Amino acid sequence: MIEDLHHVQIAMPKGREGDARKFYLDVLAFSEVQKPKELLKRGGVWFQSQSARLHLGVQEPFVPARKAHPGFRVGSLSDARQRLIAAGIEFRTDIDLQKMKRIYVDDPFGNRIELLEVTAA
Repeated sequence: MIEDLHHVQIAMPKGREGDARKFYLDVLAFSEVQKPKELLKRGGVWFQSQSARLHLGVQEPFVPARKAHPGFRVGSLSDARQRLIAAGIEFRTDIDLQKMKRIYVDDPFGNRIELLEVTAA
């Protein structure tokens, strides 16, 4: 039945699209995708990378997702850490799993984001 994951949507507060762009474009290096004109009035912003699509939708009242989270695979977790450090963004390490290293970072709204590197060992 399911063929593919089309996108992940997480919530954001109303009127904070600029903060979303600074984090997801400048720090995580996503590209912005224009929302359909029929959805523009709802607020929020859409992003994508090579194969991941992320939609941020306005939720009122807003409550950040502290446990539920998207997990984005990166080519180099070391490079991702350096990028976060350069941007002054804190992250949390976690135990490495079999064939996976990972860290967690919060977006500007407190939503949990996992960055992971798949390893050979």
